[in-house]
Amino acid sequence: MIRREGLVKKVCPHVLKVSIEIIEDILKRRDEEGGYIRLGAVGVEDAEKIQTVIKNVNKQNQFRSNVHELLLTSGRKIGFIQFDIRRFKIINDLYGEKFGDEVLFFIKDKLGGMCNDRQFYINLRSDVFMVVTEYDHDKDLMCFISQIEEVSASFKNVKLQLAFGVYSVDDREMEIRQMEDRAAMARTAAKENVVSNVIFYEEQFKEFLYTRKFIEENMLAAVEEKQFKMYLQPKYSISQNRIVGAEALVRWIHPERGMIYPNEFILVIEENGFIKMVDYYIWEEASRFIKKCIEIGIEDCPVSVNVSRHHLKDMEFVHVLLDDIKKYHIEKKLLELEITETANDEQIGQAAMRLKLDGFTLLMDDFGSGYSSLNVLLETPFDVIKLDKKFMDNMMSSDKGKLILEHMVSMAQKLGLGLLAEGVETREQVELLDKIGCDNVQGYYFARPMPQEEFFELLKKDRSARK
Repeated sequence: MIRREGLVKKVCPHVLKVSIEIIEDILKRRDEEGGYIRLGAVGVEDAEKIQTVIKNVNKQNQFRSNVHELLLTSGRKIGFIQFDIRRFKIINDLYGEKFGDEVLFFIKDKLGGMCNDRQFYINLRSDVFMVVTEYDHDKDLMCFISQIEEVSASFKNVKLQLAFGVYSVDDREMEIRQMEDRAAMARTAAKENVVSNVIFYEEQFKEFLYTRKFIEENMLAAVEEKQFKMYLQPKYSISQNRIVGAEALVRWIHPERGMIYPNEFILVIEENGFIKMVDYYIWEEASRFIKKCIEIGIEDCPVSVNVSRHHLKDMEFVHVLLDDIKKYHIEKKLLELEITETANDEQIGQAAMRLKLDGFTLLMDDFGSGYSSLNVLLETPFDVIKLDKKFMDNMMSSDKGKLILEHMVSMAQKLGLGLLAEGVETREQVELLDKIGCDNVQGYYFARPMPQEEFFELLKKDRSARK
């Protein structure tokens, strides 16, 4: 039930917090028992996990204690440096999680070798590291960051690119976690910046924090009050100039703030697990819409819905999809599933194969945005490949790119895969795609995403023009 309600990431931290409190209570008494935690009937593997949790909690407590002492005693400036590894997940996918762990140990070892007794570092989580240091001038801080970058440039011939967020403490009375949050906001900005990989915290980042807080406080009411709306973007056949389907997209229309676009809230609800509840809502809306079309005799307009990676980590969502299909008496082929390119992720690949065997039509979304697109095609369970907008733009910018695109279309046809180009915005793109045999397209050139009622009227008009 927790999974279905999208509350896993809300409930689990609470459970973990209570568990840590229990463990900390055990820690207070362990000295009386010879300094060893007796775990009774707990299995060896679980006992080791508990010991690891305790060790990590102790490390974080010690780190913050050291930082607190530094803030109280230092007469110099204090800088919080938070950094992570760009595309670390891809490193894990390509080389395996064991290699990823080795990368993290490598960085921790390098930090240990370069930090003095007034510089404190910790691996906060996954590939996110924090270093707190004294300094006198900004150039000294930048020099220190350059040293971190230099010693961590590569591991076993794999290049590592880091993104740094820096908060220079201006209020030492502030809670340490707030200082960490400010460095984290700057790090997020650095990851999205194409000019520099080092960003200093600025006050305008607070707007991001306020927006996030607003989203978290209002998202449950948004579902209950049906503030999330399904928009549909038509998919067209170039040769027939005809609607051949639609993609279901989500928009948040708040009674006071108005339209809130996905780029403002999707990342937040993905992080806290709420994405599942929103997806479930959109899936049912899509199923209801398909049924509405069938009732007026339109049975050839499939609607594709997005299935996030969060769903594919367990198969609970399949029951939700099947319930929707059964409830509205529609065929599986009319509710298509879009999954983002899943190269080198065995678990997600198996989930996609299961969906294929269950009779769903699968679309690979954002093809060309990852690192192993061609490898995915070798044993893909997908029926249709959606060419990513940025990929399309890159291919259209040169004669060489256009040739690559032409051969890709030819290869997809030989593999028996459908092809759909996303982000089509110009007549030039349409003419080239038509010439090389990519007939199905989606983009602003034909139509923007629109409310489902508006699309319904457009679809009726399109079909009556064919009679």
